[in-house]
Amino acid sequence: MANTVRFDCFEVDLAGVQVRKRGTRLHLPDQQFRVLALLLQHPGHMVTRDDLRRRLWPDEAFGDFDNVLNTIVARLRDALGDSAEHPRYIETLPKHGYRFIAAVSEPVAAADAGPARRPRLLVLPFVNSSGDPAQEYFADAATDEVITELAALAPSELAVIARTTAMRYKGTHKDVSRIGRELTVDYVVEGAARRVDDRLGMAVQLVRVSDRTHVFAKRYDADLGDIFNMYREVAQAIGNQIGIPSVLDDHAASAAVTARPLRKPTANLVAYNSYIQGRYHLDKGVSPASWTRARECLEDAITRDPHFASAYAALAELWWDAGFFGVVPPKESLSIGIVHAMRAVEIDASLAEAHALLAQYIKQLNYNWTEVHREMELALGLNPDSPIVLMRHAVTGLLPFGRVDEAAAELERALELDPLAVFPRFWLEVMLWLGRKYDRAIEQGRLLLDIAPAHFVAHWAIGIVYREAGMFDEAIAANRKAVDLSGSAPVMMGALGLALAQSGDKAGARALIERFRVMPPGVYVPPTSFAWIHMGLGEIDEFFEWMDRAIDERDHFVMPIKTYPFLDPVRDDPRYLGLLRKMNLA
Repeated sequence: MANTVRFDCFEVDLAGVQVRKRGTRLHLPDQQFRVLALLLQHPGHMVTRDDLRRRLWPDEAFGDFDNVLNTIVARLRDALGDSAEHPRYIETLPKHGYRFIAAVSEPVAAADAGPARRPRLLVLPFVNSSGDPAQEYFADAATDEVITELAALAPSELAVIARTTAMRYKGTHKDVSRIGRELTVDYVVEGAARRVDDRLGMAVQLVRVSDRTHVFAKRYDADLGDIFNMYREVAQAIGNQIGIPSVLDDHAASAAVTARPLRKPTANLVAYNSYIQGRYHLDKGVSPASWTRARECLEDAITRDPHFASAYAALAELWWDAGFFGVVPPKESLSIGIVHAMRAVEIDASLAEAHALLAQYIKQLNYNWTEVHREMELALGLNPDSPIVLMRHAVTGLLPFGRVDEAAAELERALELDPLAVFPRFWLEVMLWLGRKYDRAIEQGRLLLDIAPAHFVAHWAIGIVYREAGMFDEAIAANRKAVDLSGSAPVMMGALGLALAQSGDKAGARALIERFRVMPPGVYVPPTSFAWIHMGLGEIDEFFEWMDRAIDERDHFVMPIKTYPFLDPVRDDPRYLGLLRKMNLA
């Protein structure tokens, strides 16, 4: 056994006593590390409880060994994101011992030997080489399209980092070696893109991380009408250079890759231009200006091409975000957005992420769980490795039923290919919080703050965990920061009010309720924001009144009703069961 071994997204240095997950060091206590090390030294084989006792306490008797070992293994599983009920790494053999069940591989011996797992690749954001800042959206779209083509090329043979993580490196000047360590990638694609009138140009180079060798470089020029052919040609060339078996010219399976239909979202290139501008503004967030501009561009795209499925899907995503963050009332956003989501899958039934988004709409608007599961199964069947599909499955297919451990495992899978994405990390932190794993939730919360220190959801999420852990000063400070960064959005204020009330500052909590009551007519205040504060104040009748209204108004924050820790005191109240019945969750 080598001194360093890998499994899944983890790297364990046995000699240096270190564990890294996607390049980030995990701080395991000594006993947890020694248990993991012994299991890794015997992968696939049982390690008995006696073996573990001798490793942990070789020279002493230990009276309550069984309970202590159980606790050590349970905390090790938490740190790895594993579970005893659905093990991915550590399997329990009752009364006998444990077995490490994941594949374990040793590190690469030489740079040209090729990795023992499927290679991992990152496409860095393409540079806008047109000289026109207004063409920045085109460079971003080229990045997105190349990532999409590469991800579809040979999913079982090449792992491609998702676009949300890739775009985190826009404008940075980190060298390839550092990026490789941060994301555990083997190859990095760098490039530049420009559009001048009806001519396109791209310069692409492929860099091997291990020795920073430029494996491939090429310039591409094409007419605007050949844009999708050009993206596919780039992906094919990269696959060839990496040595993906099913892409190599002399490999029998290459015919299947070549025969794959050309992905051409629309034949109307003016509509496509509006679409990629809309996506550019949508990715900026949910500020009124970016939301309005994204909506204008996407609506223009479908006006120009009423059969543009991806534009409908993007509009559905836009309306979902608007309702979730309180830009418009949820019922309004859901009623508009579901039409776009349905139109997207009607035009192109192969869009996995659109099926998953439609499931989200059905969940929130109708509480029709049979249809939710049907759409989610379609999405998972079409693209089981999509980080977005996995995230939507966790939040839509698992969370409402209290299956938060399974949801956390899905989000861990999503983060393997999208480690710097805000919302999978946010939802993982939420699932750990709902599962009462506060230490792990705080760890994820700090990672999220490192990734997105200016995003209000990062502060909101760690604030709710701090509050549940009894750290009221930290919770109130984090929630105040979330409110400030969101522009005093009422959707962020409920958690602050709950923290104030539970900390003993009842006057501060009541002041927030009064603030809600005098909000201008155009400002949406979620009923759950009232409900949380009344819950913190111990005003249970008022809490149930507002929760009933929240369900009627399709307030997004009612959905974890089965697992919110602060609802434990009212779960035996008949009115709580009534709420579950209204959501078809009883």
